[in-house]
Amino acid sequence: MNILIVNNSVIPAVKYGGTERVIWWLGKELVRLGHNVTYLVAKGSYCPFAKVLNYCATIPLNQQIPENIDVVHLNCGTNELPIKPYISTMHGNTNQQFTLNKNTVFVSKNHAERFGSNVYVHNGLDPEDYGKPSLSNKKNYTHFLGDAAWRVKNVKAAINIASKANIPLKVLGGVRFNINQGVRLTFDLNTSFYGMVGGIEKNKFLNESKGMIFPVRWHEPFGIAITESLYFGCPVFGTPYGSLTEIVKKEVGFLSTKTRELVDAIKNIDSYNPKVCNDYVMEYFTSKQMTLSYIRLYEKVLNGFTLNENEPCLIKIQQEKFLDFE
Repeated sequence: MNILIVNNSVIPAVKYGGTERVIWWLGKELVRLGHNVTYLVAKGSYCPFAKVLNYCATIPLNQQIPENIDVVHLNCGTNELPIKPYISTMHGNTNQQFTLNKNTVFVSKNHAERFGSNVYVHNGLDPEDYGKPSLSNKKNYTHFLGDAAWRVKNVKAAINIASKANIPLKVLGGVRFNINQGVRLTFDLNTSFYGMVGGIEKNKFLNESKGMIFPVRWHEPFGIAITESLYFGCPVFGTPYGSLTEIVKKEVGFLSTKTRELVDAIKNIDSYNPKVCNDYVMEYFTSKQMTLSYIRLYEKVLNGFTLNENEPCLIKIQQEKFLDFE
């Protein structure tokens, strides 16, 4: 197949950029499987394994699609839908009730269900980007991974949990002084901040961590940080919201909305087997599994079918700003 992957940002991602990394891994795996991939992405992008075209939001999309393309894979909103067969992955959340196109794909079962759909593909990571994890090394801290400036990520609770569990916490994706969370200045010396990290630096932190603390207060669509952490043998301690309930099984982590219960679970962190965490990701959450799932959807639209019987739409508007956490 000749596949066009469309997004309105620059690839590759250097530090932070979930969608950018997902479409990079997808394209790379498609090429490995013998398909031809072209990216239509923001100016400044480059890719060693696929052709890159510059996406322009002011030009009609169909004028930017090469003639030889068989299927278009949208990963952002566009000014029109493709005339050619297409699918459209929704990577994020919205709290507005508007209809999505019938070929919309979500990134987790929970994500899809909140829009009245059953069409989803879990994000998959490329193990080559992370190297071989050190699953038997002695480790002595936990980590938080995500944009700590985003209040729904709840880094404040992660800091509190780690402190109560008497285990050091390294925050990857935040700073000690943060005006975005109501002028938060963290005095807790149990916690270290490292800002936005990526690549080899991030991998080193995860490779030396005992586990991830992730008490989010929103419905996480997927959360690559979760599977990245599990890949390095780190069990995940978080809240039962969004995709976490389908990704974090009891063998690889613990979920609760209560600080006390998460603290108790982390005190028993050594009872989790790092190899089980890594094996779980390798079986279910690699770019190979993700790509094979997308290929099945490409074939479906190429055969003239739509993915959803009805246009997906958010079933219930969330009234509360933050989901419950005690």
